[in-house]
Parts: sequence; structure tokens; C-alpha cells
Amino acid sequence: MRKVYILLLLLSLLCSARSTAQKAQLLRGPYLQSATPNSILIRWRTDAATRSRVSYGTVAGHPEKTISDVALVTEHIVKLEGLQPGTRYYYSIGGLKDTLQGAGDNYFTTLPLPGSTGYYRIGVFGDCGDLTIHQRQVRDAFRGYLGTTDLTAWILLGDNAYNDGTDAEYQAKFFNVYKDDLLKKYPVFPAPGNHDYHDTDFSAAYAQNHHTTAYYQNFSMPVSGESGGVPSHNPAFYAFDIGNVHFLSLDSYGKEENRYYLYDTSGPQVQWVKKDLAANRNKDWVVVYWHHPPYSMGTHNSDTDGNMRRIRENFIRILEKAGVDLVICGHSHVYERSGLLHGHYGKEASFDASKHSFSQGSGKDDGTANSAPYIRNEHTKKGTVYVVSGSSSSVGQPEAAFPHDAMYYSNATVTGAGLLEVQGNRLDFKWICEDGVVRDHFTIMKNRLQVTK
Repeated sequence: MRKVYILLLLLSLLCSARSTAQKAQLLRGPYLQSATPNSILIRWRTDAATRSRVSYGTVAGHPEKTISDVALVTEHIVKLEGLQPGTRYYYSIGGLKDTLQGAGDNYFTTLPLPGSTGYYRIGVFGDCGDLTIHQRQVRDAFRGYLGTTDLTAWILLGDNAYNDGTDAEYQAKFFNVYKDDLLKKYPVFPAPGNHDYHDTDFSAAYAQNHHTTAYYQNFSMPVSGESGGVPSHNPAFYAFDIGNVHFLSLDSYGKEENRYYLYDTSGPQVQWVKKDLAANRNKDWVVVYWHHPPYSMGTHNSDTDGNMRRIRENFIRILEKAGVDLVICGHSHVYERSGLLHGHYGKEASFDASKHSFSQGSGKDDGTANSAPYIRNEHTKKGTVYVVSGSSSSVGQPEAAFPHDAMYYSNATVTGAGLLEVQGNRLDFKWICEDGVVRDHFTIMKNRLQVTK
């Protein structure tokens, strides 16, 4: 009898150990995708296939609703719907019988209603996934600058995981780095870069044509217009609204229909851009971002780089004609920004400030010498500021011609990330460096009464 008892005990311990061993572990996330005023996607990854459950509510520790998915998966994607605009929700994630994460700092805030004015803060990270000490320093300095004020969202300018954009590199160089604060609190709206198309299983040409890389597996884009704008039905490019700010995220390296790049103005992406900009002329602000900048003398030369040159020659005039306020790119591992430009589509040597610049002063609204905000006339809609912010994790040796003549401020020695702040008819952009210093900032005003923060 004693032997039977011992045998049963051993079997019980073995089953318990096996059960514990089989309990899923959190490998990635949670992270927030395709945010809208009334919904959000929460994604995470586990090491074993389990069912999915998200519990959430407006009071920490007191969930009001639970959403479950009984499919056994390792890639968990749960959509929360019926949410209130501009409202903070606390959430936990896990399986049907366990919680993987759900502390008081697991929360998100739904986006404001399209067209509404408020105080919005959008983080801007370019070329961020290089796993350097600078990447973590920029992250920490950026988070320190925010203080107790949250982001509304953040955007990625491409080359989000070096060198090849593989899933393992995304895990180590992106998700692991930003998991503890940015990813689980603020929705991210990415754009792809050339390194996001370097797939070790396929040729670069195949990846460009078919969009099969880890980038497209790891992110969920609002391609059906659920976050605002004209539906693109293509994860390579899409639009979204944050209150009175309209954003377009574009693809400057992939191909459409096996032939069209961003600079091919007859291609599907540019035709969609035209439709979306025409449909959103009533938005107070329009911001467009992608990877390859039209102007740069940083680690890439916009005179000689064919992709950058053709984008400048063929594409940006479409944005300027539509009255786009701000263009943000990465690719060059430096920081560069212009004043209000219009009509400069040639090489650097052809830039003439008397013809191509619509701004006077520094753009800084801070009382320093030569300071004055950039004023955009709402009737002519002329003047676009171009920013290159590709140094969120490293800087590199710039071209001999650095800085580009069209740029008002340039820096190739310090890493940093951008912060876009919008309130009413005022837009501020700040470049927050790894040491916490804001080395550049500018303000754009629409010609209406100023809103005071």
C-alpha cells in the first residue's frame, strides 16, 4: 500500500511539473496597434500556443470587461471595441486561466475624435533598432523629458531592426528595448525602411515586391481607414488621424505591382496619396513620414542616391501642392531640418533661399536672437518643413558637403529622437538628445489666433 501511495505521489508531482513547464511564457509585448477613438489592437507573443484573454477597465485593478479568443496561438492579437474617445483604460493580458502581465502601468488612452483640438504628443524614432548604448540612452532621455505627461502615440521612420530586419533582430533590438514603457502604453504607427526589407530567406528584390518580411508580420496597420483617412488596403502605406492632425505613413523602398516605387507618381501608392490628401484638406495639420529623405548630406547623399533624388524630383511637389505642413524621414544617421521650403527639386547647388525658402528667422518661438515661429498662410498653403531624424540609435560620418544648404540646423555628432507637440493652430517639434538636451526645436503657426499652452 505504501508503494502505491509513493507511486501516486510521484505521478502527481510529475504531472504538476509538466503542467508548470507547459505554462506559456510571455516572449513579446504587449504592444498597441491600429488605435482609433473607439478601438485598439493589443498584441503579444508566447512561447507556447495558448488561448487569449484581455481584461480592461477605466480603473486600475478593477476590470469591467473581458475579451477572449479560444484559438490556440502564439501570436496573440485581440481587438478591443466600443471604447470611449480620449479615455485611459487599464488592461491585463494572458490565457483563459492565467495572467501574463497586468500591473498598474499597463494602460493605454484611446485617440481623440478626428478633427478635435487638444494637446497631442507624438514621439518620432528613426533608425532606432541598432542595439547600441545610445539607443537606450535616447530612450531614457526621451522618457525622462516626458515626465508625468504621456504620449498620444509614436511613429517609426524605418530601419527599425538592424541589420536585416529579421524576427530575431526585431525581438532583441526593438521589442526588448521598448517593452517596459513605450510599447505597452502608447500605440505605434510604423513605416518601413530598406533594412526592414533585408530578409535572409529571400532576395531583396523578392521582399520588395511581396512585402513578406518580419516587419509586415510584426505590425498591424490600419489599412481599412479605421484610424482615419482613405483606406489603402495595403500595409505598406496608410493614414490615420490624431485629433486635428492627419498623418500618412509611406513606403519609400518597397515596390507595388512589381514595378512602382514611391517616386513613380503613376503607381498605386502615389495615386492613393493624392486621393487621401484631397479628401483631408479640411484637417488643420498634415504630417507625412517615410524613410528616404529628399534632402540630406548626412550618411546618405540626396544628390547621388537615386532613390532620394527621384523622390525629391518627382514626389514631394505633390505634397507641397496639397499643402503638407511637415515631412519627417530617417535613413541618414544624423539630424537635419529645414525652414519652410517650397519648389526646390534639384540638387543642393541649385538651392536658392530667396526662391525656395518661405521663412524668416530660426523657427524658434523662445525669445532668443532671430527667433520667430514659422507662419504658414492657410490660403496659399506654401512652405513645408523637412526633418531628417535618423539618429535614434547611432550617428555616422556625414558627407563632405554636410550640412545641406537647404537645412537650417544639422547635427551629426549626437543621437536623439523627435517629439511632435500639437495644440490647436500651433505645432512644435523638439529634438531630444541622448543626454536630455533639446538641441533643436521649431514652431509652426497657422495664421489664426495663437493657442497658449
